Amino acid sequence: MWSRILTALLFFVVFLVPASRAQLGRTVAIPAGSEADRQLSAIYAADPSQKLSLLDEFSKGHPEPDFQIAADEQYVVYYLNAKQYDKAFEYGDKLFAIDSDNYTNAVNMVRAASEKGDGDKLFTYGEKANSIIRNYKASPPPEGANAADWDRTKNDKLASLKDNQDYVRQALLNGAYSAKDPAKKADYFVRFAKMYPGTPEAEQALTMAASAYQQMQNRAKMQEVANDTLAKDPNDIGMLLLLADDYSEKGDQLAKAEEYAKKAAALTDTAKKPDNLSDDQWKQQTSVQKGLSFSTLGQINLQKKQNALAVDNLSKAAPLLKPNATLYARNEFRLGYAYLNLKRNADATKAFTEAASVDSPYKGPAQQKLAEISGAKHATAKKAS
Repeated sequence: MWSRILTALLFFVVFLVPASRAQLGRTVAIPAGSEADRQLSAIYAADPSQKLSLLDEFSKGHPEPDFQIAADEQYVVYYLNAKQYDKAFEYGDKLFAIDSDNYTNAVNMVRAASEKGDGDKLFTYGEKANSIIRNYKASPPPEGANAADWDRTKNDKLASLKDNQDYVRQALLNGAYSAKDPAKKADYFVRFAKMYPGTPEAEQALTMAASAYQQMQNRAKMQEVANDTLAKDPNDIGMLLLLADDYSEKGDQLAKAEEYAKKAAALTDTAKKPDNLSDDQWKQQTSVQKGLSFSTLGQINLQKKQNALAVDNLSKAAPLLKPNATLYARNEFRLGYAYLNLKRNADATKAFTEAASVDSPYKGPAQQKLAEISGAKHATAKKAS
C-alpha cells in the first residue's frame, strides 16, 4: 500500500504515506520494519471488528504529527466505510489541522457529506478540495528546480487526480440539485459557479440559482444573478429566457422581454452542444428553450392584447414544450386565454382541457376556466330557450 524508497542519507528503507494521496499534502515517512510499520501493517490486515482497537492503540502510542496523520487517515476510512459520518468528519477535521493540503482527505469528506446528505458540509469540503487544487496549480517551483520541469510535474499529478476532481464536481452539482430549500439551492448553485467559472456546468448552475430565487419570489436576487451573468456573457440562453419570461409575466419591460426572447430563439439554432450532454439531451434542451421563447412572445402578445399573434406564438410553442410538464401546461393555459379573448370558446375549451390534463400548478386554474366556460354555455343555452 505504501511505496518503498531508499533514503541515501539515512541508509534505511522508509514508507511514503499514503500513495493514494497522489503526492498532494504532507509526505510522511515511516521506517520499514519499525514498530510503527508493524502496527500499521496489522491494522490493514485486521478484520473490521478488530481494526478500531488496533487504531486506538497505534494513535495513543505515537503522538507525533506524522504518525497521527497516518492514524487519522485510517480512522476516516474506517468510519466512512462504517457509514458513521459524524465520526468521519471528526477525524477528517483533525487530519486537516495537521495536514491542511491533504487532498484525499478532502475527497473523503466530500464523499461522507454526500452520502449523509449534508449539503452545508458538502459545499464546505468541496470548496476545501478545490482550494487545495487551486493552490497547487499556483505553487511556484521548489528552490533550484526548473520551472518547465515543475510545470510538467504538476500537470502529471493533476492528471492523476482527474477522476477525484470529476467526482467532487459531480457530487457538488448533485447536492445542489437535491437541496429542498430554495434558499439553500440558490446558495449552493452560486457557490458551485464560483468554484468552476467558465464551464458549462457553471452556466447551468447560475441559471438554476436564478430560478431558485424566482421560486422564492426574490425577484431582486434573481435579476441580480441573471443580469450579472449576461454582463459577462450576453448570449447566455438560459438567462435571456429567464429574464424575458419574468418581464413578460410581470408585464413590465416588454420591449426588453421581446428582444431577449427573440435572441434566445435565434441562439438555440447555433448553440454548441456541451460535452456533458448526449445528442438526445441536447435536442430536448434546445427544443424546450425555443418553445419557451415562443411561449414568452405569446405572453407578451397577450399583455399587448395582440391575441391573434399570441395564438400563433403559443401554438408554435406547444409541441416544443411537451417534455416539460409545467411549461407545457402554462403555455396551454395562456393559449386558452388568447382563444377566449378572440371569442373562440371551442378552441379555448380544447386548450384549457389540455392544460388540465397535465399534473402541474395550472391543473386547478384550467379546470376552473373550463367550469366557467361550461357554465356560460349553459346559461346562454337556457336564455335562448
